[in-house]
Amino acid sequence: MDVLDLRGDWAAPPTPAMRAAMADAAVGDDNSVEDPTVNRLERLAADIFGKEAALFVPSGTMGNLIAILTLAPWGSEVIAGAKSHIVNAEQGGAAVLGGRSVRVLPNDTAGRMDPVAISRAILPDDIHYPPTGLLCLENTQNQCGGVVLDLQTMAEQVAPAREAGIPVHLDGSRIWNAAAALGVSEAAIAASCDTVQACLSKGLAAPVGSVLAGTRQAMDTARRHRKLLGGGMRQAGVIAAAGIVALEQMRPRIGEDHARARRLAGALAERPELNVDLASVQTNLVYATTALGINAEALAAAMEREGIRISAFGASHLRYAIHYAIDDAGIERTIGATRAALSGARSVAA
Repeated sequence: MDVLDLRGDWAAPPTPAMRAAMADAAVGDDNSVEDPTVNRLERLAADIFGKEAALFVPSGTMGNLIAILTLAPWGSEVIAGAKSHIVNAEQGGAAVLGGRSVRVLPNDTAGRMDPVAISRAILPDDIHYPPTGLLCLENTQNQCGGVVLDLQTMAEQVAPAREAGIPVHLDGSRIWNAAAALGVSEAAIAASCDTVQACLSKGLAAPVGSVLAGTRQAMDTARRHRKLLGGGMRQAGVIAAAGIVALEQMRPRIGEDHARARRLAGALAERPELNVDLASVQTNLVYATTALGINAEALAAAMEREGIRISAFGASHLRYAIHYAIDDAGIERTIGATRAALSGARSVAA
């Protein structure tokens, strides 16, 4: 049985073109900025984001931490959303490794922080308080259903920081999806931010790696922090080659994933055992909440026995992530497996 893995868009396997590019990649010592394939990837990423320079890093988590270390002075405070990846899924690295505390503000269901709350969270110059060093945004907003912050919202979020002279970092792990959903360029989304991090392994099918982009001076500093964190790489062109294919070949087709996610969400919403907020299905992620008596983890386990892997978070939350390896037939198969698992769960509950 072929297994369909919808646990995350990171589950997309490398394409044949990526594997061929990796096998043939020209390489050098990236630690000394001598790897031609890495250098090409970084130039390509910088152009896509409209920034002066970019840096290839092993992961989005490292990219976000490097941005924090680069932009926020030691001992300062970072503002981030309560539902952001930086707050919830990066082990508190800003504080644990970076000496930067984090002030957490609520995200609404659309992923937004209140600009007034952002303004109020920026601390005055007082010896009792850490200075506010950085504002972190996320687009798309994963834990809010993969929703998109449009350009006006981005401008509203950034404005209080700009007024106070505070830099802004964008966790754009899925910025490709935001750009496709809005019909704008990644550069337009990142324009208001000093740095942007984006994952090549989320939705674009590269096996590993993220890119961080910003000014040339910021990326020179970021390179030092990458080395500090153990991310200095040698002949990294082998993996950077897949990243180039991801940017050149996989970005243009992201909209297909969005269309399939909407098809899946519509079918799931028809089931009385599931609650799906269709308004939040704006990109490639579909979240569902199970009804009372339907255990999400048991449901996911039943589907896995049928060759469909999805994510379960606790007893009541499910996530389906669509990527290129989930085609139209895969969507229909997933819908059928979900229906069968729900029917079995209802029988057991009865």
